[in-house]
Amino acid sequence: MKQRILWSAVLVAGLALAGCGSATRPTTSASDSEKVAKLVVWDWKSGEETAAAYIQKAKADFAKKHPGVAVEFVAQPFDQYYTLLGAAIQASKGPDVMLFNGGGQIRDRVAALLPLDQYVAEDKERLAGWDAFSQDGKIYAAPVTLQGHPIYYNKTLYEKAGLDPAGPAKTWQDLVRDCGAIKKATGARCFALGNKEGFGIQFFLSGLGSGVLTPQEYDDWIAGKRDWNSPNVKRLFALWKEAESSGLNNDGANSTALFNDAFAVVQSGKAAHIIGLMSDIGHWKDFGEFLGADKVGVMAAPVVTDGATPSLPYDGGIGYAVAKWTKDPRLAADLVRSLTTTDALNSFYSDAGAIASDTTIDVSKAAPAVGTIVSQIKSGKPALHVALSSKTLDLMGRLSQKLLSGSATVDEVVKQLAASDKAG
Repeated sequence: MKQRILWSAVLVAGLALAGCGSATRPTTSASDSEKVAKLVVWDWKSGEETAAAYIQKAKADFAKKHPGVAVEFVAQPFDQYYTLLGAAIQASKGPDVMLFNGGGQIRDRVAALLPLDQYVAEDKERLAGWDAFSQDGKIYAAPVTLQGHPIYYNKTLYEKAGLDPAGPAKTWQDLVRDCGAIKKATGARCFALGNKEGFGIQFFLSGLGSGVLTPQEYDDWIAGKRDWNSPNVKRLFALWKEAESSGLNNDGANSTALFNDAFAVVQSGKAAHIIGLMSDIGHWKDFGEFLGADKVGVMAAPVVTDGATPSLPYDGGIGYAVAKWTKDPRLAADLVRSLTTTDALNSFYSDAGAIASDTTIDVSKAAPAVGTIVSQIKSGKPALHVALSSKTLDLMGRLSQKLLSGSATVDEVVKQLAASDKAG
C-alpha cells in the first residue's frame, strides 16, 4: 500500500509539472468541439528509434485535421508502465490517449476507458486484431500491431546437423530427435528460454498449445470454458517441465530475462529455436540481422496430441485507447485513428519489422519468414495466454518458475491456476 501511495504522489507531481490533456486551457483556433490545446499520449514505444517515423507520420496526419491542437508523447519505461497507469486511473487524471497490450492488461482496465465503436467504424475492415481490445462487445482500443508467437528456427544449424531446413519437424517426438542431432553437431540447445520475469510460460503456452489441445479444447479455452483438469492442459504444463529437465532449454532459464537475453541466445547460435513475437522485438527482423534474413525459418507447433490442429497463435498486439476523463472524446479518438493510418503503420512495419494490424500493407517483398507468418494469419487463432486475466498470468509466471526449479508439481500448479481463473 505504501508503494502504491508513493507512485500516486510521484504521478500527480509529474502531471502538475508536465501538464496533461484533461487539464489544458481551451484554444480559440480549434473548432467548437475542440476544447483542449494539447493531447497527451502515454506509451512505451514513442521514444524508440524504430518508431520515430511512425509517430511523426501519425502526428502529421492529426495536425492536418486539427492544426490548433498540440500532441505530446510521453514515453514511459515498460517495466513501470502499468503501475504508473494504475495510479493515473486511480486519480482519474492523466493522459488522454494511452497504449495497451491486448488481452488482460486492457480488459482489466476498461472501466477507465472510452468505448471507441462509434469512432472507428470505418477502420473495422482494414485493421485486424480488434478482439484483443474488446470487452462485452465494445471496442476500447484500435490495434497497431498483430502480436503472435511463431516458432522461429535457425536454418544454418539445421544444415550443419544434416537436417532439411525447409522441412522442420511436425511432431514433438520428431522435434526432440532433430534437436538431439543439432546438439550433437553444433552444441546448440533446442530452445532459447527466458523466464526470469515469468513471461516465458506465456510464450510456451501459446506457441505450443495448438499442438497439444484438441481444436474443441482450444476454442473452449478462448471462450472462457477452461478445463484445467483436462489431461491435455496438464500435458502442456508437464511439457514445460520436461523440456527443462531433459536439457532442451538453455541453462539458467529462470535467471534469464526474456527481453532481450533469451533472444540473444538464438541470435548467437546457441539455441536452434525460440517461441518469439510478431511485433517489433524478438521477431523475424531481429533474428535476421544476426542469422541472415533467409536463414530464419518459421515452423508450426509440433503435434503432441492426436487430433490437434496446429495454428498460428495471434491477437491484436498493441493498441491505443482513450481515457474516460479526456475533455474531448472525439478529438482524442481522432488521434487514435491517426495512429492507425495505413501510411503510419506501413512505416512502423518497414522500420521496426512489426506485423502491422493493417491488412492492406504489401509484404510481398519481405523476408521469407514474414511471408510464412502472414500466410497463416487467416487460419490463425487467438493466443491462449491472452484469454487469461493479468492476475492469473502473474500467478502462472510465479508457478512456472517453481515448475522449472522442481519445487512444484503440475497438479499443484493447475489447481492454483484454476482457482485464480475462476475468481476472475
